[in-house]
Amino acid sequence: MSSSRFGRPYGSVDAIVNQPGILESRPGRNPQNPNAPYGLDYLTIVDQLLVKQKVELTEVLTGFETSNKYTILNASGQKVFYAVEDSDCCTRNCCATSRPFHLRILDNSPREIIHMHRPLACSACCFPCCLQSIEVFAPPGNVIGTIEQEWSVGWPSFRILNHLGEKVYRIEGPLCTRSLWGNVDFHVVSLTGAKVGRISKQWSGLVREFFTDADFFGISFPRELDVRMKAVLLGATFLIDAMFFEH
Repeated sequence: MSSSRFGRPYGSVDAIVNQPGILESRPGRNPQNPNAPYGLDYLTIVDQLLVKQKVELTEVLTGFETSNKYTILNASGQKVFYAVEDSDCCTRNCCATSRPFHLRILDNSPREIIHMHRPLACSACCFPCCLQSIEVFAPPGNVIGTIEQEWSVGWPSFRILNHLGEKVYRIEGPLCTRSLWGNVDFHVVSLTGAKVGRISKQWSGLVREFFTDADFFGISFPRELDVRMKAVLLGATFLIDAMFFEH
């Protein structure tokens, strides 16, 4: 991927960023991890992130799918990052939850610090050769990890690859990803089966759940986890949202 993808964000981002409650100070280089990609330094000090999708009034009233926008918060509720989907109208409304897209993560400057790409694929159990994935890039376009769906019947599962293409973790989901009243948990486990973290689709209320596809996720991981893997788990959250909760 060329570095040109990491340019000035779209004008619509400004309306998202200029909101109260943002984290004012921009993170600097962490002396304990000077090799962390630019903009990911802040992730060295957190063990939890919250991802809140913006409710789009156009979708609620017409059912016409628009580009997704997300606010990413820390455990204190401060807005630390923003995410904006880059896709065209045709693929959003024709390919629905299987649509390809680019997703741009911005800090409060706003400056792009992470870029994600989901190619067009299917997730049907009868097509194990064309499964879902999402790649995660850091400026100036270096791959820092990939999430790939694993073929299974029933329980959703994914493998997490590092920047070298090595499998380092797995994500295991529940048999039923639909819940009328509670949270839906996807567990991050090591290759030995030990639990490392969790991606939780959180219950956001009856009206929001039934009349919109705007979701609310919590991500937890060890504070000492490599910041690149924390960014990849953020990418896994967007892939899980697109596959299971965008209906």
